[in-house]
Amino acid sequence: MLNEFFERWLPVLEAEMRAVLAGGEAATAAHYGMMHYHMGWVDATFQPVTLPAGKRLRPLLCLMACEAVGGETKQAAPAAAALEILHNFSLVHDDIEDGDEMRRHRPTVWKLWGAPQAINAGDAMFALAFAAMQRLPERGVAPETTLAALRIFTETCVALTEGQHLDMSFEQRDCVTVDEYLRMIRGKTAALIGASVAIGGLIGGATPEADESLRHFGQSIGLAFQIQDDILGIWGDPAVTGKAAGNDILRRKKSLPMLHALNDARHGAQLDALLQKPGFGAPDLPEALRLLAATGSQEYANRLMNEFYTAGLDALRFALGERARQSLLWATAEWLMQREM
Repeated sequence: MLNEFFERWLPVLEAEMRAVLAGGEAATAAHYGMMHYHMGWVDATFQPVTLPAGKRLRPLLCLMACEAVGGETKQAAPAAAALEILHNFSLVHDDIEDGDEMRRHRPTVWKLWGAPQAINAGDAMFALAFAAMQRLPERGVAPETTLAALRIFTETCVALTEGQHLDMSFEQRDCVTVDEYLRMIRGKTAALIGASVAIGGLIGGATPEADESLRHFGQSIGLAFQIQDDILGIWGDPAVTGKAAGNDILRRKKSLPMLHALNDARHGAQLDALLQKPGFGAPDLPEALRLLAATGSQEYANRLMNEFYTAGLDALRFALGERARQSLLWATAEWLMQREM
């Protein structure tokens, strides 16, 4: 069911995004080429390639939500494209802010063309995401619905910057609480997933009450998805995740399990001292994992993940009623939560 939907709508989504990010003037071809490179459409010399470009999760959720409430799915294609372009704009800028040199096994835009050009390309993607939203009336979406969708989209843009601000500020702090971390991922991860479902539902004709529940579904699933990533970053199978065992511990990443352990009254100080040890590395992993086990941090993260997941499914039931369990949104939530350790 999911594969059939992906096969049907991914080409539509890709065509919509390519139209929005097309460019066309020879003088600015490299400007758009950087965007196309990040999207996985061209190589570093701007020659066409077909490369993995991420899950396209957010735009597909938008299209699914539109379909789930009985709307004409094609009408939501410009909004789906806008959401994915916005997501990718945030990645271009995140790579600069975090100093990340690789993304999807390729050098990042800033690494190849420098931070100033990458910032400018990201800014263009941000603006063009709004241009994509403004294509909705061309598909028959009513002006008032387009305006309401733009309102959610704008709120989400602000939430993304808030989440990124908190994420960067945490890097400069020794002490971060679990509540502060959850506030950060609500902005950086959950807000865009929630908006994707809400905007799709809005375009499809959902009632205000149902659409708010759809947004709650997306936000809750987004939180569960991020916490699952945090769990996999420490205890995931390297053969499945593609990352070294305990990768997030070695990076001293302030993920949910790590923060839960660091704030533990009995063992937090020991873990902090271990992480701050000069030359901290792979030989210290067993001790770090022992301390995480002593604090019950994996169990805590799993419990919280399942609470958000359950809350999301409850919200979806409220929005769709008896149709919820048969919906692609439900199937996608189950699929996301079944990633292997």
